[in-house]
Amino acid sequence: MDISLISISHKNAPLEVRARFAFPVEAQEELMRQVIARNIAEECVFISTCNRTEIYTYHACPGSNFTKMQALLFEFAGIQVEEEMGDYVRMYQGSKAIKHLFHVAAGLDSMVMGEDQILGQVKRAHEQAHQIGTCGVYLNTLFRYAVTAAKKVKTETDLSRTTVSMATMAIKAAEQGLGTLHGKKVMLIGASGKIGGVVLKNLQCIEGAKVCITSRNMSQAKEDHHHRITYQVMEYDNRYELMDEMDVIISATASPHYTVTYGKLSKVLKTEKPRVLIDLAVPIDIEAKVEQIPGVKRFDVDDFQELARVNNEKKQHEVQAADQILAEIQKDFERWMVFQLSLPKIEQLKKRMLEEAEKKGFERAIDKMLYKLRDHSEPSELYAFFSHMEEND
Repeated sequence: MDISLISISHKNAPLEVRARFAFPVEAQEELMRQVIARNIAEECVFISTCNRTEIYTYHACPGSNFTKMQALLFEFAGIQVEEEMGDYVRMYQGSKAIKHLFHVAAGLDSMVMGEDQILGQVKRAHEQAHQIGTCGVYLNTLFRYAVTAAKKVKTETDLSRTTVSMATMAIKAAEQGLGTLHGKKVMLIGASGKIGGVVLKNLQCIEGAKVCITSRNMSQAKEDHHHRITYQVMEYDNRYELMDEMDVIISATASPHYTVTYGKLSKVLKTEKPRVLIDLAVPIDIEAKVEQIPGVKRFDVDDFQELARVNNEKKQHEVQAADQILAEIQKDFERWMVFQLSLPKIEQLKKRMLEEAEKKGFERAIDKMLYKLRDHSEPSELYAFFSHMEEND
């Protein structure tokens, strides 16, 4: 198989390392273009979330392109050789890379097992690569199979039935820190973003919470009076003015800069009381130093690992069923890929057989036989068959 993957994720890299590889969309697209321009691979898809940076490639020539791929990734991240970041990088090829993508799309590799957001993120990554022209027939088909497999896992297992996400864990952390959110004031920074939007929906299910939202894109952040609670909308630049009143501040933006700094927050907090600050961004939104302010407890995405572990343990009985579904669909994809890569050999075989055959309609019979061979053989058997054909040409 000629599918390769380079991965940096929550499983092997801490937040501060993952933040180095959290590129804006423009940089992601330029990196994919450079993969093609530098002949590192013929196809490329870039997945970027708060918990992972992954680059999937297809190269027609057998052999590893990992060294060039890692060098390009480090170049874009501004990583120097002496920083020794290699220990945080995982590399997969062939069936292992395919299996990894299927597990990622289905939520089996997420910090919160079975969470729903990752499937949408995988779809968007595929669409992004398709739009800029770095995704061809092999990765297009791979990602379609991965999405199909993930949807089947969601409908045929209970892995995603009780949805837990980073957003729900943020709410739970706030409740644990303060005892309850009833009557508490909550500020949400980045409400118009994908994660912020999910947090807001969760907040709207908490009766008695008083919510204030702010976003740089105020056209998407409008006051809503159709849910169990209403929320106040304020200008992003005025966010510090209300922070002294707040019990909880949650930030989930794609900003390259802090949305809450120690210096500004320490000046505006006049009332000493328990406060929970939750940072759902990578790179981080809330300066870690804010925890030095009396009464302030700060959480970031890596602090939710214990809550995630408890959730994941409850879902272990569904993992086996999910694995079986993914394995079957992965096998279907690998059959397709071996067959696709072997089409020139198939045409040669047909030509030789037709030269010896005079029976009318025999060409159609040959086609039928070959496609039955594809649909009912193991990928390894197909590979061996076509390799043997090549040896005997």
